[in-house]
Amino acid sequence: MIERMSGPGRISATGLAREVGVSQPTLSRWLKQAGTVGGTMTDATPPPSPSGRPDDWTPHEKLAAVVEAAALTEHELGEWLRRRGLTTKHLDEWRETALEAFSPRTRAATKVERARVKELERELRRKDKALAETAALLVLQGKVQALWAAEDAPTRPQSDARSSTTSQSRKRRGRE
Repeated sequence: MIERMSGPGRISATGLAREVGVSQPTLSRWLKQAGTVGGTMTDATPPPSPSGRPDDWTPHEKLAAVVEAAALTEHELGEWLRRRGLTTKHLDEWRETALEAFSPRTRAATKVERARVKELERELRRKDKALAETAALLVLQGKVQALWAAEDAPTRPQSDARSSTTSQSRKRRGRE
């Protein structure tokens, strides 16, 4: 972009900003930092390239590269690719990814997917409530069974006849 603003047949930062979608102040700052305000850029100062290998570039860097490459002629594109360590394969893949992201079909699919996610979340909440209710019922069932078991605990059969005072005192001691 700096070459396009400073080389032969140069274009203004405002015109280039409209063309590539990068703001005019950013382009002007880049031009000033490159030290090319009054002259032309030399091949001795290659433009800064994004981080590492092309596969490690961020989606923002990839999109910026696709936009920048679209404005170049075939000859300029070859030089640009070499300076950045890219191939046309990289650009083609990134361009396809960008086009897929903005296609109407993708937006429609996204709406369908969002609706499906909402439906699944609703179903998950319903099942979570049912599971919590079942767990609570099982806990209560266990407590009721424990109460009934204590009530039905094996005890000595009582007779209808009145016990002797000795057996009554034994019963009292057993309770204590």
